[in-house]
Amino acid sequence: MTKIKICIFFLCFLSFSCARKTISTENSTSQTELNTLLNWMTGTFDSSLQASQDSSYFDISLTMVPMWENDPSYKWLYVEQAVSANKMKPYRQRVYRLEEYVAGRFESKVYTLENPKEFIHVWNNPSLFEKLTPSDLIEREGCSVFLNKVKNSFSGSTFEHDCKSTMRGASSATSTVQITHDRIVSWDQGWDSEKNQVWGAEKGGYVFIKLNTY
Repeated sequence: MTKIKICIFFLCFLSFSCARKTISTENSTSQTELNTLLNWMTGTFDSSLQASQDSSYFDISLTMVPMWENDPSYKWLYVEQAVSANKMKPYRQRVYRLEEYVAGRFESKVYTLENPKEFIHVWNNPSLFEKLTPSDLIEREGCSVFLNKVKNSFSGSTFEHDCKSTMRGASSATSTVQITHDRIVSWDQGWDSEKNQVWGAEKGGYVFIKLNTY
């Protein structure tokens, strides 16, 4: 093999090795950020501090617990919201599926349960998750929240008015979210066909302070 051929082979080998290292590093970073998002979203939260300072906000309890933790493709969370004074009657039960679909940008896909009452406070009996498979979930199409990693937070929203809603005269709903290590700020609003707000907080999002982590 001539010196020129040796040099070309060596340069190609270096380029291939560097490319593999770059891809490996990117994959590792992506997985770390996805795990961080999952960890920050996991736990019990409430808005009691905000409610004590502003009577236009209710004291809401928010609980998010991991499920299907052996799934190699996605991160899953069971989500339950209730007025703190009546936690056994949640007004919202969802399943979120988290994934990074492009570098630094994450999707939280939203699903409902066919029989949500069976899963109230499921964290007290996690074996109930074994009764479910992803095919049992009902996707809320257009309601995904798209999050960008910006410094020490994940921030994002639904896409325009793609999330359909019929609650209290609405035709669509939007969600704007900011997630940090110790809180989640979530602003859900319902809009009629003329884009007038018909439900949800008007001043800004609910501030849920993390109380503990599962």
